[in-house]
Amino acid sequence: MKSALRKTLATAAIAVVPLCAMATPASAASHDVVLDCQANAPIVGPQQATLNQTADVTAPETVAPGGALTVVVDPAPNTVPADVAGYKIKHIKNFALKIPIPANSTFVDASLSGGSGLGSTPPKLTVANGVATLSFPGPLAGGAAFELPTVTANLTAGPSGTIETKLGGTSYADPGLTFDTVVTQIFDITAPTACFPNPSPVFTTTTIG
Repeated sequence: MKSALRKTLATAAIAVVPLCAMATPASAASHDVVLDCQANAPIVGPQQATLNQTADVTAPETVAPGGALTVVVDPAPNTVPADVAGYKIKHIKNFALKIPIPANSTFVDASLSGGSGLGSTPPKLTVANGVATLSFPGPLAGGAAFELPTVTANLTAGPSGTIETKLGGTSYADPGLTFDTVVTQIFDITAPTACFPNPSPVFTTTTIG
């Protein structure tokens, strides 16, 4: 997230997939994601902010039907905003970033690597209902530098179509990123914050066939 939050998958069956069914070749793209956020602060009411995150995303250009493919999402270093809407940010906590499992694919497994400045509890990745969620409790102090871990996801391609990777979230009511923002205004105020990519770019497209 590279300015204002600049500045978040083999099995035995895969092992017997012949080499000709594996995904190849790989392509990579760098994306600047703009996150439209709303912090629901008590007393002062909803506050809007725009946050950014840059990420390099790698996936194969093509994969055979039923073949294995790997998607790598590598977020760039970022910085927690020091303030928002005139309020000083003490810290953010309870961070959760949603990455949908792409249509026309099946999740196999995933791993996390790297990352820094995320607090004493390591981040984890959980998968449920077709969505992978990267989460950690933090806290991350306002103005502090951090880097989200790289997500390496192994998938199995479906029979046909395309496999597109992107972040989750379509609105404040259906967020792709959530966290609690604690701001200091005489006393500490905790504001649950919901964000979604606006616009929501397609990171990579892999053609099955």
